[in-house]
Amino acid sequence: MLNTNTFDTAEARLGATYFVEQHLRRHGASLCDLLDALDDRNGFASLCDLHGAFGRPIPDTDAVEAALRDIRRILAEQSPSSLDRIGHDRGLPASDMARWHGARISELLARFRYAE
Repeated sequence: MLNTNTFDTAEARLGATYFVEQHLRRHGASLCDLLDALDDRNGFASLCDLHGAFGRPIPDTDAVEAALRDIRRILAEQSPSSLDRIGHDRGLPASDMARWHGARISELLARFRYAE
């Protein structure tokens, strides 16, 4: 007998990936600016991995989820003083950007959790 749960889960994960792609289209430049300002190679590499996961006819949902987790972790590890310094040095609202992007990424990751 055919197990439809596997198909439902895969379809839900692809749906979550679709929302990530739409988010990146709208807010990817801002996230890129923030990660660049943080001078964290891992954060920027995770963003590149995220974009690379969409370079296939069917996006790699596991790679998308892993990259989002890495970016969220990197944003969460930033101290308020370092974000304030970046804000002052670069003229970016880095603290606000980190909170906003962190919250949106958490929402996107929740879509993957609900897909399982």
